[in-house]
Amino acid sequence: MENPEKNFSLKQLWGVPDLSWHNLRDYLIILLGSVVQAIALRLFLVPALLVSGGISGLAQVVNYFTGWSIGAMVLVGNIPLFLLGWRYLGGRRFATRTIWAIVTFSLLTDLLAWFIPPSGLTDDLVLSSLYGGLLFGVGLGLVYRGKGTSGGSDILGMILYRRKGISMTQAYLVSDALTVLAGGLAWNWELALYGMVVIYVSGISAELISEGMGTLRTAMIVTSLPQEISERVMDVLERGVTILPGTGAYTQQPRPVLYCVITRAEVNQLKELVREVDAKAFMVIGTAHEALGEGFKPLKVDEQTKS
Repeated sequence: MENPEKNFSLKQLWGVPDLSWHNLRDYLIILLGSVVQAIALRLFLVPALLVSGGISGLAQVVNYFTGWSIGAMVLVGNIPLFLLGWRYLGGRRFATRTIWAIVTFSLLTDLLAWFIPPSGLTDDLVLSSLYGGLLFGVGLGLVYRGKGTSGGSDILGMILYRRKGISMTQAYLVSDALTVLAGGLAWNWELALYGMVVIYVSGISAELISEGMGTLRTAMIVTSLPQEISERVMDVLERGVTILPGTGAYTQQPRPVLYCVITRAEVNQLKELVREVDAKAFMVIGTAHEALGEGFKPLKVDEQTKS
């Protein structure tokens, strides 16, 4: 018998389709991300005149000279980019979650101005750039984790990636560089350099939050003793091993390839095990963002959502 809580849908209460519990959870995560971003902006970045990149960074520069509301400018500035996203990215899921992220961030940014002093938490530029970038990135990562986008350079990056084949990293680099340039021209180049620190730190923290903080490694081992090494790995490390068929291009002889996933702490143990069994083995260690299944996190399949 199915669990009624699992299939709970808000359309039962409000008549709104496609708002399942999974979607509601994502919207709450996006809201939390918007809160953290707004706090970072008001507590560290705006008082220290440190740009955060994208539309919000440009809004900070304009606010400094005109006094116009940062949140309102973020909202207005995202309208043309949102229309482009609607045209080239499409889908209700993009629309609803992007609108939710932009509106909540804009409103919270202006709302917090009433409660946080204009001087912020510290006058130290180093602390402001580090903690401001860290918090802003955490908020951005939460928005990504909620399967949303924060608008601005996110939309532009996705459009350029899908339409022109330009990587999103390059798109972010160009948009953020232009924002930092605007900050340098508006204030001074020392603040612009600190702004680059903000962008770098926020990028790292956003990636950690959105993709997880796992320290997993993948190992591929080419050996003539696959069974012996597999048994040692399974006995000592208690990790599963997959034996893949391979052929040496030069010798045309069978060369089985072992594949396994381990933690970072187990890398040295694996190297030692392989060395003891086959000192002539060839090994490649790679990085994995996430592992799902036996021995790691359970594999769960979320319901397909459209909004």
